[in-house]
Amino acid sequence: MAVPHSSEKSATQSLPVAPAISDLSYVLPFRSTGVEDLDELTAYLEWLGSRAEVIVVDGSPERARREHNRRWHSLVDHTSPRASLDHANGKVNGVITGIERATRDKVIVADDDVRYDEVSLAQMTRSLEDADLVRPQNYFLQHPWHALWDSGRTLLNRAMGSDYPGTLGLRRSTFLAAGGYDGDVLFENLELIRTIEEAGGVSTSRLDLYVARVPPDAKHFWQQRTRQAYDDLAQPLRLALFLSLAPAVLVALVSGRKRLVAGGLVATIVLAERGRRRAGGAERWPAVAALMSPLWVCERAICSWLAIGNRLLRGGIRYRDKRLKVAANSRRTIRSRLGRSRP
Repeated sequence: MAVPHSSEKSATQSLPVAPAISDLSYVLPFRSTGVEDLDELTAYLEWLGSRAEVIVVDGSPERARREHNRRWHSLVDHTSPRASLDHANGKVNGVITGIERATRDKVIVADDDVRYDEVSLAQMTRSLEDADLVRPQNYFLQHPWHALWDSGRTLLNRAMGSDYPGTLGLRRSTFLAAGGYDGDVLFENLELIRTIEEAGGVSTSRLDLYVARVPPDAKHFWQQRTRQAYDDLAQPLRLALFLSLAPAVLVALVSGRKRLVAGGLVATIVLAERGRRRAGGAERWPAVAALMSPLWVCERAICSWLAIGNRLLRGGIRYRDKRLKVAANSRRTIRSRLGRSRP
């Protein structure tokens, strides 16, 4: 069936119906307050359920979970997180429960705003033949101003190497052999990637494996700014770069070196445009996304200092009803947990 979207054609609408992908499980960790409009997500789950084993691990409040079960019990395997799991990052409870419950070795883990289509499902299935973890490339289905703004992060990441999507493909057997991963960190996808790699798994980034996302509303976008900057505490060199930007720009402006600042803005746009054009990306992002990339850089330069303030003054960043101190563990810490030494 087609999965409609409000302002743009769905990635699934123009594609033919395919037979079920029998060797693929799809894990969706989910939590809501019960007030969201779930019609579009329900349509997507119905479409997806005929193509893969779909496991929705629902950590919502009881009343909302009952409503979700009414909608979804005939479409997917709708369950709750394993009771013995109590990680500070609730998403990880859902991921671990779903992977343990899966009956296929090839597993997709995805946020609730991720929208695969026939092509990306098939590409992910094939990619997992040769890898234990696959990082696809997310892009927004629609382009409101805040989605264009946030796309600057994606394009710059692509230009410099690879992005961090809201979905991963992985081998269940490799995940279980590693003993899962730490659920008391904020940047859980990076934690999962590092864990699989340090456990000896083969990890690959596919910039040409495009998976759509539904953009958040503007309110949610603003709420995520400092929290996303906090992720960089797990990547010290990246954090140091962004922390240095605001002071460097102020010094340049005060000393009258405006051309230097202008040159930096142009270089940022050129770099983002390089990321936009890699692996056919120009078909997914309009050129204005690259032009807006300096806005995202300015945002991150400011929010990095706010993230440091949260770490030093408040002991971490707020995540739902908890405060998380660690963005993601270092590779050395993960190797120690796994009992592995550097080869």
